[in-house]
Amino acid sequence: MEEKEPQEDAMEFNQRVDLTKLQEAVAQIKSELGKVIIGQHDMVELLIISILANGHSLIEGVPGVAKTVTAKLLAKTMNVDFSRIQFTPDLMPSDILGTSIFNVKTSEFEFKKGPLFSNIILIDEINRAPAKTQAALFEAMAERQITMDGTEYDMKPPFLVFATQNPIEQEGTYRLPEAQLDRFLFKINVQYPSLEEEIQILESKHEQKNALAEDLINSILSAKQIAEYQKTIKEIIVEKNLLKYIAAIVDNTRTNANLYLGASPRASIAIMNASKALAAINGRDFITPDDIKKVAGPILGHRIILTPEREMEGLTAEQVVNQIVESIEIPR
Repeated sequence: MEEKEPQEDAMEFNQRVDLTKLQEAVAQIKSELGKVIIGQHDMVELLIISILANGHSLIEGVPGVAKTVTAKLLAKTMNVDFSRIQFTPDLMPSDILGTSIFNVKTSEFEFKKGPLFSNIILIDEINRAPAKTQAALFEAMAERQITMDGTEYDMKPPFLVFATQNPIEQEGTYRLPEAQLDRFLFKINVQYPSLEEEIQILESKHEQKNALAEDLINSILSAKQIAEYQKTIKEIIVEKNLLKYIAAIVDNTRTNANLYLGASPRASIAIMNASKALAAINGRDFITPDDIKKVAGPILGHRIILTPEREMEGLTAEQVVNQIVESIEIPR
């Protein structure tokens, strides 16, 4: 008995950050989304990580794989303001930011805020809007503020952008600039469901009959709780050898013969923060090499550019990231 007690005390001491409430909240969110969303576990988990790590997410997939629905229902699990903006080729910055209107009574201009002034922003088909509108969105994403007529307006936290895009549609689309892609924590590639999941989708839709998906989802988190959990994530412990491991992975993208453009230090910070959130979701107050390996793909894939030769050979960014991660020695 005398030998066991110190071990038990050591176990309790080692759990330096209390993650019980955070884990319970994440489990509840997944349970709520499971009422409507069949499969797509990776997308759901990465979106939850992006909320905890306070980062934006770009969701790419063919039409009909529940990109918009998942983001919309995830926002419904949080008791915060929500805006959905459909991007189109004729969308102007004032359509999303707002505009100054002359008030006859006061004889002054008043700024009427646009739909971007919200907590969770769902942007559908982000690559359809022209450069001027993308630039307006870019400031909000990068600095969480916008400047109108020389006045700066801060976005109230949480401020998170979930954007969707269709990879196969070319007509009427604009390629997102690298600097804007770099502001997305994740680029989440959504795949088709399996045959079994497709059957479950049909059964679920049949049983729902006239029920609306939004009506089935309950709110779990408040803005205050989200802020608390985001602070908790920052307390997750990262050993120095794992920081070196992250740096080595990112540094390899800059010297890799398959790549024309490597990742910036922002990618290193993103991997660290996302790994912390993943560890917390799994009930650990410290990150492991597996956490880093799991988030590296969605973080680095959209931040690197292949050389033209490798692209012509059919190599993908995801394959190169996997090769890099596997080639770096895991710290012991």
